[in-house]
Order: sequence, then structure tokens, then C-alpha cells
Amino acid sequence: MTPETIALHDAQGQSTGTVPVPAGFTGPVDKAILWQAIRMYLANQRQGTADTKTRGEVQGGGRKPWKQKHTGRARAGSIRSPIWRKGGIVFGPHPREYRYELPKGLRQRALVESLKAKFQAGELVVVEGLDTLEPKTRPLGRLLTKLGVTAKALVVMDRPNPILARISRNLPGVWVKPVSDLNCHDVLRSNKLVVTAAALKQIGGLQE
Repeated sequence: MTPETIALHDAQGQSTGTVPVPAGFTGPVDKAILWQAIRMYLANQRQGTADTKTRGEVQGGGRKPWKQKHTGRARAGSIRSPIWRKGGIVFGPHPREYRYELPKGLRQRALVESLKAKFQAGELVVVEGLDTLEPKTRPLGRLLTKLGVTAKALVVMDRPNPILARISRNLPGVWVKPVSDLNCHDVLRSNKLVVTAAALKQIGGLQE
């Protein structure tokens, strides 16, 4: 097997030959682009609802606790001062929007880089004939076991497959997605990537 090809497996887990991988799967992985894309994805998951009260929002503290002078104590204007117990919070979080978007071309390139990283790490498996599997969880689980897939596996299809997505729900750590719904975060967090031959061709088209 050359670095430009990868083994192809059938629905029984047997190797049936090799298929070429996209041209973009060679060369070093651009980690800077992956960092940008992962940072965007994680930021977009944040709700931004954390909130703290300033000294003006904490109930009470309207009266000066003691007179300014001649008490022997430090000057104080409110019992809700941030230096007091149960006082306001200085520079605490307030509701805000964390969401932002990278350009579409950069997101697609990050996806290809994440797939390249999986290929170079030997964590990419190509299969064909998944559509011919019996619509039950056990045949899919048996196939993944033969392919050396144990947990946190992402099965990538060339188009949405509701039946395969349904039967994979009983397999812990296994989820199914079409190429159109892929993102680099899902790719990198999976231990194994099971890609159909048709989906691999679609992935090659993302670089054009």
C-alpha cells in the first residue's frame, strides 16, 4: 500500500483492495487552522448567560454604615461595597454573545486538515456496502468490531441515512453523519473515523 491509497473493506469487514485518498491528505497538518476552527466551534457552544451583580445591583446598602470621621474605622460608604462580605462583584461576568463565524473556505479547509490528521494517524477506515446491512444494531456493531472500532467512532456517509443513524443509537460512542454535516471538532474528538467510499470522494471535492 502506498501513502496515497488506503485499504477498502466490505460490509463483512474483509479487505477488498485499496482506494485512492484525496490529494490534500498528504503533507503536514496545518494545526493553526485547526486551532482557529476548534476555537470557533467551542465558542459557539457557549450560552453566555453567566451574570453577577455589581454593587449597584445588590439589594441594600443605601445608608452609610457609620459617619465618615472620628470612629477609628476605615471610611465606608455602603455595606454592598465589593470589599465587604455579600457586596457587589467587580469585573464579574455579564450576559454576552460569544458566537462568531470563520469564512466558509477556512472552515472547509479545517475539515480537510482534520481528516488528513486522522488518515496520517491511521485512524481512518474506508468501507463500502453499509447500505446493505440488516437494519439492526447487532450487524453494525459486529462490523465495527471487525474493523477494530471500539468506542467514540464517527461513521461518515455520502448522504443522510436515517436507518443507519437509528440503529447506531444503541452503540455507545458511535454516531452517524453525512459529509454535509461534518465539522473538524466531530472528526478530531472521535477515536476512529469510518468513511464510506462514496463519502471519501465527496471529501476530495471539498478541496476544489
